[in-house]
Amino acid sequence: MEKLPNDNVYKNEDKMVEKSIEAFILGIEIYNKPTIKYRVEGFSFFICNAWELMLKSYLIKTMGQDCIYYKDNRDRTITLENCIRLIFTNDKDPLRLNLEKIVQLRNTSTHFITTEYEMVYVPLFQACVLNYSEKMSDFHGIDMTSYIPQNFLALNISMEAIDNTKIIAKYPEEIAKKLINANEELLSLSSVKNPNFAIVIEHHHYIVKDKKKATSFVGIDNSADAKVKIIKEVRDISKTHPYNAKKCIERINKKLEGLDISVKVNQHSFGLLTKYYSLKGNDNYHYPFETGTITYHSYSQQTIDLIVNEIKNDPVNIIHNIKEALKNK
Repeated sequence: MEKLPNDNVYKNEDKMVEKSIEAFILGIEIYNKPTIKYRVEGFSFFICNAWELMLKSYLIKTMGQDCIYYKDNRDRTITLENCIRLIFTNDKDPLRLNLEKIVQLRNTSTHFITTEYEMVYVPLFQACVLNYSEKMSDFHGIDMTSYIPQNFLALNISMEAIDNTKIIAKYPEEIAKKLINANEELLSLSSVKNPNFAIVIEHHHYIVKDKKKATSFVGIDNSADAKVKIIKEVRDISKTHPYNAKKCIERINKKLEGLDISVKVNQHSFGLLTKYYSLKGNDNYHYPFETGTITYHSYSQQTIDLIVNEIKNDPVNIIHNIKEALKNK
């Protein structure tokens, strides 16, 4: 942890937030720049710095200036790990687990980073970016899309999978073992399917007789050597539909507050709105995916924008009118 020259350095918590935002944007710019080979390490350094400054500013606002210093050493501020434990007290919280894993990566990246680490950690990185944006709004009332466009919050990701055989052949035993163990641990944690921990992209391809059950299509091309060509490609849902219903509702209400509209959307009214505007079934707004017997629903930024705009047009009567319209259908 860097040494502070005196107590005045971090008294301005708003300045810390400004620096946090700058570190956040730098992390995204480094990661998304194709010519940077140091992007996993660079991103982990800057995103941790962004979180640390943001959380310390929040601690000062809620608990006072003294809480960010070690009690026995006023020249040093507490670590990011300390901040995480103070604010996110549930050690099973997926957001906390996400941050702790990325902090571990930052702490070991000098010695053990390989190009394959990107394939392991990018689902966590994408979740971390969205979590930061959400907490910046919750803790400091700042909409990150006013600093960086929404589409830039999506990271350019590699879809290649880890091949343990290639890893063992390519690297010394110590590095190979660390990489394989990290991958297996994160895959196990990601199996819970919580977007606050990791945004995992899985593509399953099946041959089906009923095309209504298909998510992508192929057609026969008699002139092609492979006899098949892609007609519609599977999209990267972590970029196009990154929000579950809960996150949609939170973002909608934040935007309504910013417009000084007192209407609040809850789970019930969100269901009415999506039903009335036929958002489910329209892949511009909604994407369903199944895990076992459970169907999950993810939504795009267009869903949030549409609902906010419709409420803005008639905030007083919209929910009542929609209820009546759905009754008469």
